[in-house]
Amino acid sequence: MSSEVAVVYVLTALGVVVVALTRLRLRSDRGAGRTRVGRRLLDLHTGAGVAALVTWTVFLLAPADSALGGDTAGIVGLAFWWLLVVAGIGILVRWLPSKGRHASEGAEDSWSGGPGLSLLAHLGTLAGVCVFTWAYLTSVV
Repeated sequence: MSSEVAVVYVLTALGVVVVALTRLRLRSDRGAGRTRVGRRLLDLHTGAGVAALVTWTVFLLAPADSALGGDTAGIVGLAFWWLLVVAGIGILVRWLPSKGRHASEGAEDSWSGGPGLSLLAHLGTLAGVCVFTWAYLTSVV
């Protein structure tokens, strides 16, 4: 296995961590960070993440000539990865400072003192999805 393929596999495993920890971190009604994240956004993030992980893993592991493998599974997996990134960036928006008369103060987060964990996870996911897209387009995987 080449080092490029190994990187894709490691980033796929890290995707599991991002999807699971985001769900765990934001599952309570109180939420982490500055404001609450809407249920629909969190559900979109989780659903897209699970679908991305399943279809991308099938693409990586199934033989290219099988009914499950091939280009279609890779394209669908990438589409779900990009949807996950968009939802993740939407979750990051909650950390932007709000101004105005009705703005609420930021809530503290027990997992970190600020947006560091969310930034690391979601910007790392963006970088990982760029690697996945490059690996797919250059036929590394």
